[in-house]
Amino acid sequence: MTKEFANLAKLLAPHRVGLLHGRLSGREKEQVMTAFRTGKTPVLLATSLIEVGVDVPNATVMLVENAEMFGLAQMHQLRGRIGRGAQESFCILISDAKDPVTRARLKVLEETTDGFKIAEADLKLRGPGELLGREQSGLPNFRFGNLVEDMDLIRQAREIVAKMG
Repeated sequence: MTKEFANLAKLLAPHRVGLLHGRLSGREKEQVMTAFRTGKTPVLLATSLIEVGVDVPNATVMLVENAEMFGLAQMHQLRGRIGRGAQESFCILISDAKDPVTRARLKVLEETTDGFKIAEADLKLRGPGELLGREQSGLPNFRFGNLVEDMDLIRQAREIVAKMG
């Protein structure tokens, strides 16, 4: 990451580039974020730790390399770090993936910002995984329903329960 940082800093000079990663101390992270938040550092190179707890309303562009490496929920969280202010924002996903399933996953992010639709698409593409296990994808052996095929029925059941409660 330090080589990437040095390269980016050189390419974008004279603009300052900040670097944020998990090995920084809490104090160092706060200094980097303060400089970014105030505009003193207009560009921030960060690992995916940027996903949580960062609120910089003026952030307008995010570029994610190797976007295929992230889950849809994580990508949705990442791009939620930008576009919080009044200015138009852009999230650019870069991927060399040729696999049709991977491309379909990324296409979902291109077509919607609705977290529920993203979760539903992820469920259809990857399956729900194991409820009490280690598998993060695949279809479980349910006796009474299929989370992918029976989504409309599940929605109807939720509506009925909501009206009762």
